[in-house]
Amino acid sequence: MTHALPDPDYQADFYADVPLKRLIAFGVDTVLILILTVLVLPFTAFTGLFYFPFLAMVVGFVYRVLTIAGGSATPGMRLMAIELRNASGERLDLPQAALHTLLFTLFFSMMLPQIASIALMLTGPRAQGLHDLVLGTAAINRPAAA
Repeated sequence: MTHALPDPDYQADFYADVPLKRLIAFGVDTVLILILTVLVLPFTAFTGLFYFPFLAMVVGFVYRVLTIAGGSATPGMRLMAIELRNASGERLDLPQAALHTLLFTLFFSMMLPQIASIALMLTGPRAQGLHDLVLGTAAINRPAAA
């Protein structure tokens, strides 16, 4: 049982290349969310075309919450071998995944918080975005199986 996030000074390998991996994971997840949104369109009788950005946001929110709650990582994160951990160093559960996704979505929708998040990821010792700092979470390189 882990009691905290890895120390960036003594366990720097957990944070190596995480900002780049998060960017690539974000791109992969965006493509998957768009594909899922297109697959959902027929179930809206194609009226979803009139509110496609909102539909994509809802599909993306559900996608992120469920995949993060299911393994503390989205499929894009899994592909890049990173996962989210809470301040105790544990994987995120459903309420934590929902809150993380809510803050991510909120901050992503506004330019200044998004710029702040990117700057923090590139400069902070744990490569945390603004939403991570608020929640005490961090993306780390996936530990090897014990």
